[in-house]
Amino acid sequence: MSVSTAPDFDAGFRARLHDLFVWRRDVRRFRTDALPQGAIERLVETACLSPSVGLSQPWRFVIVDDAARRAAVLANFTACNADALASFSGDLAKLYATLKLAGLSDAPCHVAVYADRATEVGHGVGRRTMPEMADYSVVAAISTLWLAARAEGIGMGWVSILDPDAVTQALDVPADWRLIGYFCIGYPLMESDSPELERVGWEQRRPLADHIIRR
Repeated sequence: MSVSTAPDFDAGFRARLHDLFVWRRDVRRFRTDALPQGAIERLVETACLSPSVGLSQPWRFVIVDDAARRAAVLANFTACNADALASFSGDLAKLYATLKLAGLSDAPCHVAVYADRATEVGHGVGRRTMPEMADYSVVAAISTLWLAARAEGIGMGWVSILDPDAVTQALDVPADWRLIGYFCIGYPLMESDSPELERVGWEQRRPLADHIIRR
């Protein structure tokens, strides 16, 4: 086995990488311009460089091109979003009603990302005591996809207000795959270094001290 020399990730690179993290956004407002030919496949290829438990590579990327399937997903979102709105009251309900929580109608690319928990690739290493590691591996791939897309000026929006079973049925994929996320992908209408939900007053970022416990 050969061992390659690692590249030198200098201070300049680290600063630019931090900029990428800061400017990665959960995008809801998209231009309708199509992505360049082969762009989504190239980004998925980068996502597949992500770590996975036992090298199981359990991610399954479903590129949703069919108009009828997209319409079914949009209809499910609309119903689930109405239910979510009904769960709030008062000023919070009014604010929720103003939020744009999906770019399903405008984004040129839709991708559903699943975890194939039953895959025999990796021979089950690392999943005996924590079988959910397959799901976590897919989340890592999603994060890599998100950053790779942002580096090319492409935005992603995670649509979580969906019924996973209904989406799986609409996309006609194996029922034992677990939906980890449904994503709108395209060029954002605007750029910002802060989350939209923070800008509209839904929630604020918490200080670092809130997230660290020492033992």
